[in-house]
Amino acid sequence: MSDAKTEYKAKKILVLDDENELRSMLQRYLSDQGFEVRTAENSARLDRYLQREPFDLLVLDLMMEPEDGLSVCRRLRAAKYTLPILMLTARGDPIDRVIGLETGADDYLAKPFLPQELVARIKAIFRRQELQRGATPIGSGAVCFGPYRLDITRQTLYREDQLMTLNSAEMNLLIALATTPNRPISRENLLNRARGREYEALDRSVDVQILRLRQQLEMQPSEPRWLKTVWGMGYMLIADSET
Repeated sequence: MSDAKTEYKAKKILVLDDENELRSMLQRYLSDQGFEVRTAENSARLDRYLQREPFDLLVLDLMMEPEDGLSVCRRLRAAKYTLPILMLTARGDPIDRVIGLETGADDYLAKPFLPQELVARIKAIFRRQELQRGATPIGSGAVCFGPYRLDITRQTLYREDQLMTLNSAEMNLLIALATTPNRPISRENLLNRARGREYEALDRSVDVQILRLRQQLEMQPSEPRWLKTVWGMGYMLIADSET
């Protein structure tokens, strides 16, 4: 059985945190786990790194100055960066978590945390990516709804001829809905399909990601046409056809 050093040695992680001690600790620990790690103390250094080389994941601190983590996350998503973002929050406040997910983070972890938990979260993100890339869903390779065409196998979404940009958490959730279109899926099942069983059934992140998807895909997010809520059951994708 391969360990983290062999399984994940090619993965490149960028850590953005304004605490020098924490940056140094994370760089040492994650490097010991086999990851290739770069650290940045502010968003200006982050931007320079991203312009020079690609990264597989960003560990992003929420509480920073002059540009905080929420602003960084929102700006990167607006610029079409799709790398997974794991946000570090200063406390376990659910509002911090919800806001982080609303701005485009894939996951969150409250400070203080054990380094082992951070590594477990990072591995879970990479594992979900590998499962999505390697899986061939039962049924068709593409699902159409309204002006959209979702190619499940290639993980691409088009609005007519325009390629849409979704982050990995949003794409995973949309694919989870599209594998059983026109049928309601419980929140717990969506969590299992899109994020893995390491998340609690009471995790509200599904609701936040559904809201984000509606804001990007629906003409009237408050009155969704394709991403429907089925009261007492969960959510459902209203699809026109499967090909």
